[in-house]
Amino acid sequence: SSGINAEYGGSSYDHAITVFSPDGHLFQVEYAQEAVKKGSTAVGLRGDSIVVLGVEKRSVPKLQDERTVRKIHKLDDHVCMAFAGLTADARILVNMARVECQSYRLTVEDPVSMSYIARHIASVKQHFTQRPGLRPFGLSTLIVGFDYDGSAHLFQTDPSGTYHEWKANAIGRSGKTVREFLEKHYTEEIAASDEACIKLTVRALLEVVQSGGKNIELAVMRKGQALEILDTKTVEKLVEETEKERDAEAEAKKKAAGKS
Repeated sequence: SSGINAEYGGSSYDHAITVFSPDGHLFQVEYAQEAVKKGSTAVGLRGDSIVVLGVEKRSVPKLQDERTVRKIHKLDDHVCMAFAGLTADARILVNMARVECQSYRLTVEDPVSMSYIARHIASVKQHFTQRPGLRPFGLSTLIVGFDYDGSAHLFQTDPSGTYHEWKANAIGRSGKTVREFLEKHYTEEIAASDEACIKLTVRALLEVVQSGGKNIELAVMRKGQALEILDTKTVEKLVEETEKERDAEAEAKKKAAGKS
């Protein structure tokens, strides 16, 4: 039986990227998804007239210039991307996406649509799962921005090359926990308020990020405006306000439970 296990177990089918295991798995793609789960948490949220990206900032060594550590990247004037996973892989993918955005402008003479650039990034990733001698990109992405008609969009892509549109989502370490939090708290009322969207993104990150504002990076894009990366003071103020509101809610729940 050990011979059969060796023949049909994961270990015999995880060397070549293009070979399916008998039960239908592509192990190298699944291992790439594990690399994503080890990455910093990233959260994306789409409001009616705003899109927000929030990422967990890992602490950098004392002598390192933290400007060189970026998890949020601008792809075009109206498109922005955050990622979880391998930073070096992300750099290559970001460059490819930026070139495609400019190529689209030259060809069509319009800014790239959100669904087009999400599909393009997903297609590049899929290509790297089907060719011998290549390996999958070890990252998932959250792509946010506005279409030409002013509608906000949030797309997520993963190493297998699939992509979906979301109202709110999280990737990376503890992504599942944060997604469940967003499922509970995201409402149409929140989507209608820019401030509520930003605060919900912060609150979602605080579910998994320790030591508050200095470990959070936030990017905001409003309809018709350029991408804005919020400075540390603004983020810390938002974290403080969000924590106060969260504590007040918990207190109110306690009182309500005590009365009942």
